[in-house]
Amino acid sequence: MHIVDRRLNPGGKSLANRQRFLRRAKALVQRAVRDSTKERDIKGLDQGGEISIPIDGVREPTFRRDGETGSKDYVLPGNKRFVEGDTIERPSGGRGGRGSEGSPDGGGEDDFRFVLSREEFIDLFLDDLELPDLAKKRVTTLDSEQWRRAGYMVAGSPANLALKRTMQNSLSRRIALRRPRLDDIEELRARIQELEESGADDVELAWLRDKLVALDSKSRRVPYIDPIDLRFRRFERYPKPIAQAVMFCLMDVSGSMTEHMKDLAKRFFMLLHLFLARRYRHVEVVFIRHTHEAKEVDEETFFHGTETGGTLVSSAFEEMRRVVTERFSPQDWNIYAAQVSDGDNSSTDAARTERLVVEEILPAVQYFAYLEVGSDEGPRRAGFVAQKSELWRTYEGLRSGGAQIAMRRASHRREIYPVFRDLFQRREKAEEPNP
Repeated sequence: MHIVDRRLNPGGKSLANRQRFLRRAKALVQRAVRDSTKERDIKGLDQGGEISIPIDGVREPTFRRDGETGSKDYVLPGNKRFVEGDTIERPSGGRGGRGSEGSPDGGGEDDFRFVLSREEFIDLFLDDLELPDLAKKRVTTLDSEQWRRAGYMVAGSPANLALKRTMQNSLSRRIALRRPRLDDIEELRARIQELEESGADDVELAWLRDKLVALDSKSRRVPYIDPIDLRFRRFERYPKPIAQAVMFCLMDVSGSMTEHMKDLAKRFFMLLHLFLARRYRHVEVVFIRHTHEAKEVDEETFFHGTETGGTLVSSAFEEMRRVVTERFSPQDWNIYAAQVSDGDNSSTDAARTERLVVEEILPAVQYFAYLEVGSDEGPRRAGFVAQKSELWRTYEGLRSGGAQIAMRRASHRREIYPVFRDLFQRREKAEEPNP
């Protein structure tokens, strides 16, 4: 969000304090956007919407006099009750003023409400998210040029005039040509005027006048700024390294995935797709659905396909390995993988899945995120202990051995947004994974 403040700088308020106030307001708006997404449908992101922030958050700090201390003189109009010199008691109820609390008659202050457009809402929601460990591995030919400074030139647009370099050239030339200083000329004029008023020797006065004429003539011949002093900033294009990345979206659509679980998985991947399309220009997305067999599909089939079957998680990693080998070399591409599943996997497939992840997937990817979706069955009974799924135990064992796998769980649609932000927030702000 860009907040443009076009107010004139009021007296007694520094620019630094005003900018601090604007930054504080932006943080409140971002927090309100994130809170509003907990119950919002994915389609609601296309519509922006109304948000509110506390009224105290948009007030600019000010200094006020303390009414209880100091010595003050007042001029008060006279009336029948008070005369000059009387002491007037302070009304009970504190210092007065407005407050944010409700009053008996229904008065008070509301939150500050305003409407965000779709673009503003998405920008705020995705402001602090990024793909972890994105490295610039090679230069591409797509939009990979930028302008950069390349010295100076003697001609150019007035907007590119290098004022400092121009003045340096002017000063060097004036010193080299011994251009008279204005202070020396003014001092000489003052001396001549002093001699004329005192009636001094005409010979000395004539000599000083000739010297003044010579200095004025040389000052006109050596201008303060000459066209040869002008220098303009020079810019040239240069290739910019582009960080190429590919995201593999692996979704379990087997028979063990209920409609509720599939809905959670689709919400997560829709949010991930929106994030990638919005924040990165050179990120490919590969969609892979798997049951007992895996297949690369297009976006429409990925989100709306109806195929189902048994569960073999290793099939998804085999398909991912094939695509990486054919199209995305780890030497040229930043590879990411996000997997959503209910954690169910054949016991005979656990060893193969573990081997593929350790030997093929983790060495090739920059970041691997796993989201396990569960059923929304309400609160558990007292004494009930949740059982870990087959896939969760596999990944947990790998992570205990040092594998870099981010693991999260979600059982309700309101948990998708916090989990997504947790998985893809900037690494310096990220916390250690906690299932």
